[in-house]
Amino acid sequence: MSASLNLGRYSGIKVQIHWTFWLLFIFIGFLVIANEGGAEDLFWNFLFIFALFFCVVLHEFGHALAARRYGIGTRSITLLPIGGVASLKDMPDDPKQEFVIAIAGPIVNVVIAFLLYLIVPVENFLVDDPELFEEQLDGINAANFLFYLLTVNVILVLFNMIPAFPMDGGRVFRAVLSTRMNRVQATKAAAALGKFMALIFFLFGLFFNIILAIIAVFIYFGAHSENIMIQQISLLEGNDIRDAMITDFTTLKPDETLQHAVDRILASTEQDFIVAANGKPIGILFMADLAQALREKSRNTPVREVMNENFVTLEASAPLPSAYRQFRRGDRNFFPIVDNGELIGVLDMNNINEFLTLRAAYDY
Repeated sequence: MSASLNLGRYSGIKVQIHWTFWLLFIFIGFLVIANEGGAEDLFWNFLFIFALFFCVVLHEFGHALAARRYGIGTRSITLLPIGGVASLKDMPDDPKQEFVIAIAGPIVNVVIAFLLYLIVPVENFLVDDPELFEEQLDGINAANFLFYLLTVNVILVLFNMIPAFPMDGGRVFRAVLSTRMNRVQATKAAAALGKFMALIFFLFGLFFNIILAIIAVFIYFGAHSENIMIQQISLLEGNDIRDAMITDFTTLKPDETLQHAVDRILASTEQDFIVAANGKPIGILFMADLAQALREKSRNTPVREVMNENFVTLEASAPLPSAYRQFRRGDRNFFPIVDNGELIGVLDMNNINEFLTLRAAYDY
């Protein structure tokens, strides 16, 4: 069972709702009922959530389409109770490109807020009488629905532009820093500020808004994770894939059986295998696919019937950081390495990690 509800593809980008998103409706429903609200109050609050998250989706499409302009794809846009996430396949090293991608989302909300401003009688809500002001905004209803939507889009712009890396404002901050220092130093500085602001959000959220505390946790660990990633990429700089690839590996022939692959797994530390013919890779037998096939097929089944023919080869002379980024783009962490079309090695994430460990020790 999938953890997310697929809403389809738009502009070639998959949009999905994570199952935890529906917890937001339970939370809002509880608050409405606790304040003695009725069915009409529930309707307007739930409708507002849908409208708000539609704006969030447009925000994420702003990031995704800006990234596409620079040749960067987006795996999916996922809605969570705390907002939306556009899973970009990469982030450009060029600070100008990162700036454009980061600012594109908030600009979408600026446009939405401006369009709403043209049709919402804002002056009717900004009154000097506190009692009238409270009465007009006492709960979401038909009269103030668009004003609330306008307000929340303004809040989204302001909140997202807080320089708490890896939020949009934090990425803009790193992009600006990257014009004055190298990317590793810029990321370290932006991540440090992001962690500091996450701690402030967390403490504030514990007392006033638990959702803000949850967002703070994501910010903190997101900043830490990306900082580590950039440091690792910097350690790989100056090396080719040839420098880290595995040269002692087993290849399978397409006519060999699944039992033969099982024997190799049990006799070695290898788990995934290149299937080759005439010195060229024609497929990959992943251990997960092998395990599934053993439940459904005979152990005498030829490897060719189970191997994955949809794979990517990497050139031995390519920069090693490009391989690292390739690992981050997909869920298959095993690649054949070729030189002029001939299979000369393999590379997996474990070997990348080993290379990083030794390289870090060497630099130290």
